[in-house]
Amino acid sequence: MERESSARFEVDAGGAFCQAILKLIMNALLILAVTWVGKEYRFAGLDWSYLVVLGMIGNATFSMRFLVQWIASERRGESVIPISFWYWSIAGSIIMCLYFIFRRDPVGILAYLPNSLIYIRNLALIRRRKFALTAAAPSQRPRELD
Repeated sequence: MERESSARFEVDAGGAFCQAILKLIMNALLILAVTWVGKEYRFAGLDWSYLVVLGMIGNATFSMRFLVQWIASERRGESVIPISFWYWSIAGSIIMCLYFIFRRDPVGILAYLPNSLIYIRNLALIRRRKFALTAAAPSQRPRELD
């Protein structure tokens, strides 16, 4: 029982951290969009634009899911997928899909567009299972209604 409560705490802490990072990323994207729209810069021999930065942020966000999963697995000593993994997946997929929409790249759009729907469905299944586990016996009142 104690192991379960500590695992829930880790997931909740990871979710709060995930939300804070996502807010930071979205604020950074807004600043970049306002100051950099339509401009290209050359730095370190590479062409940089707001689209390149958007793509890199999307790729980094999407890749964070693997780091989150690895840390959670190391803490538990077994392979686990924390709930924050799905939030990072959704955020990264949406940003990458936007990147490919702005680039007008149908291959990239089709690669990332359906992913978010699948990740949202996984979260719905997890939530449904969580409520099913906390459901009361027929003679009791369910906790969700209190």
